[in-house]
Amino acid sequence: MKRFWKEAQAIAERDGWAIQLDGRPVRTPARALLVVPGEALARAIAAEWDSQGEEIDPRAMPMTGFANATIDRVLPALGDFRGQVAAYAESDLLCYRADEPADFVARQSAAWDPLLDWARGAYGVEFAITAGILPVDQPARTLAALRGAVEALDPWLLAGAATLTQIGGSLVGALALLSGATSAEALFDAASLDERWQAEQWGEDEEAAGRLAIRRADFLHAAEYCALVGS
Repeated sequence: MKRFWKEAQAIAERDGWAIQLDGRPVRTPARALLVVPGEALARAIAAEWDSQGEEIDPRAMPMTGFANATIDRVLPALGDFRGQVAAYAESDLLCYRADEPADFVARQSAAWDPLLDWARGAYGVEFAITAGILPVDQPARTLAALRGAVEALDPWLLAGAATLTQIGGSLVGALALLSGATSAEALFDAASLDERWQAEQWGEDEEAAGRLAIRRADFLHAAEYCALVGS
């Protein structure tokens, strides 16, 4: 689609902040009005529209994408969406460790143990840790507590939280980030430890590095969206 507007604006309304193009309201792909709860997010979305050239590039509009997903997919099926995110507690990346070599095991512990320690303190839970890929059952109390944490999230955070959890493989890590217990950069480094270790051992593969860079960008955009919603 080609650009057809001169100026994008964030407009305060009774139910939130609307995005307008030359005074006309922007709609989501499902044709709902693009209205968000806060000024910071609205202005970031308007800036994305203003920064477009003659051809619209959706990849350059991540905040718009997250807001569209929240309105079109998350809010209409909030219970199901929360359940999908909470299910990651059953197979959280942080609970599946390597058993060798020793220096890699140590690096996993250094990166992942603080996140689990945070969750233990925040929710009063314990985790079953295993070496290898065979599934391990987490305590029922742990699953219930983490599901409760997901259910307590602002619905507008869920689209971002889901992306953080999916890319990082860790619900605990996503919750720690949303709580301010870690940074987006540190969490992505922890979540991508295996890929970076492989590159160190065998040399960097250009295609793998490209995929990792895309994942990192998407992860950081999700964190930015969550920060804008929270502000």
